[in-house]
Amino acid sequence: MDKRPKTKQPAKKPALQWLIKALPWILIVCGIVGILASLMITQEKFDLAANPHYQPACDLNPIVSCGSVMQSPQANAFGFTNPYIGLIGFPIVLTIGVAMLAGAKFKRWFWVGLQIGLSLGLVFAYWLLYESVYSINALCPYCLSVDVVLTIAVWYTTLYNFRQGHLKVRASCQKAVDFASRHHLDIIVLWFLIVIAIILKHFWYYYGQHI
Repeated sequence: MDKRPKTKQPAKKPALQWLIKALPWILIVCGIVGILASLMITQEKFDLAANPHYQPACDLNPIVSCGSVMQSPQANAFGFTNPYIGLIGFPIVLTIGVAMLAGAKFKRWFWVGLQIGLSLGLVFAYWLLYESVYSINALCPYCLSVDVVLTIAVWYTTLYNFRQGHLKVRASCQKAVDFASRHHLDIIVLWFLIVIAIILKHFWYYYGQHI
């Protein structure tokens, strides 16, 4: 009989346990905020279409001006008003969050599909943000709210998919995933600070005079 002491196997790293519990709530909150922002943009756009002289409530100054953004060609990028996309997409995000909270389990293909859908939405949102800053030279607070919740939803869905194995990662990249998991909040806060800094730098010609 082999009496040699057995080598203790290293414990496997648990998946991001807090995220498993938190992701449903993240998707629910992001879905609700996204729906409300999309509804507000749609209503303001209808009011503006009915009355060309209507001033949206979010027209605060020459820079923060929803009206300028809503009347731009980019506001109808696919031939219809952009908020319709949010009115379709965000209820799906909300429903998934509620279903997860109720104990629903989804297949890998579902999570990959959600990842693709959210990521495409984020790319479109940041394209609109780029156009708002550098072409339209105006910002819409409701649109910025959509950018924020989409960024958060994509970030934490991506981490969840990596940690749950829905998205495969090479062994050489595992350390990067581990680092992102440990510093998830630091990374997303830094990202938002960078975006804010870029926006302020571009519009400093206005805000620099009002400080």
